[in-house]
Amino acid sequence: MDNSQYLNPFDDESHNFLVLKNHQDQYSLWPEFAVHPHGWTHVHGPASRSECLSYVERHWKNINPFAKTEAELK
Repeated sequence: MDNSQYLNPFDDESHNFLVLKNHQDQYSLWPEFAVHPHGWTHVHGPASRSECLSYVERHWKNINPFAKTEAELK
């Protein structure tokens, strides 16, 4: 297989995905088959990649990496 046939598993629409969230209220899509990294919590899925992206768009209101979390604002 050459590089033109390789599809990154994070971009592969044929897999189901999870939505993960970290302590800074940042979201990430993660392939269902992969072990998710320490510090990230499963908050949605498994679902299609497009469903997971829709979830992130509805829930991640401020993508600024320097923004305060809701907990920090209280």
